[in-house]
Amino acid sequence: QLHLPVPDAKFETVVAKPSEIQKEMVQELSRRAAKIHSGTVDASEDNMLCVTNDGRKIGLDVRLMNPILPDDPNSKLNTCVRNVLQIWADGKEQKLTQLLFCDLSTPKNDGNFNVYDDIRKKLVAAGVPESEVEFIHNADTEAKKAALFSKVRSGDVRILLGSTAKMGAGTNVQQRLAAVHHLDVGWKPSDMTQRNGRIIRQG
Repeated sequence: QLHLPVPDAKFETVVAKPSEIQKEMVQELSRRAAKIHSGTVDASEDNMLCVTNDGRKIGLDVRLMNPILPDDPNSKLNTCVRNVLQIWADGKEQKLTQLLFCDLSTPKNDGNFNVYDDIRKKLVAAGVPESEVEFIHNADTEAKKAALFSKVRSGDVRILLGSTAKMGAGTNVQQRLAAVHHLDVGWKPSDMTQRNGRIIRQG
């Protein structure tokens, strides 16, 4: 609105094809929705909010529903990892940085599967130094956050993962930022504006 000098962003929608397991799980969601609409299920047992939430989980990674399911090499998560690695390699000389937004499956350190740890493990296995991949959730004080943002600005941390709530507003790390990835979509349009505002900004 202020017509500030901000970069022209190139938006890219990456489509991951659903696996057979995902298709089966979506069919099950349809059956659950039909039961809810027919009124044969008590709302405390199952409701449309639960179905919607499970649908988002299935879309992101089926292991969020059942951690013993196989890791699909063509899943949304693995497709994202490949893109992040490509940009990381291309921007090595300039130490270019990337942000990954994901509101679902944030790390809780409870031993359960989460996409954050899975992504970091895969990036490190592919050659990214562990010190270059960070979670915003580890910076639990303002001082730690300031130190982390400083490392992203200098290119010492090149891949930062976080949720809209923790990494949306107030994250000023645009100096070397080459890409922002959305693994899931926020509930409100303003969430996406905040996320994109990390890179479509002055500097």
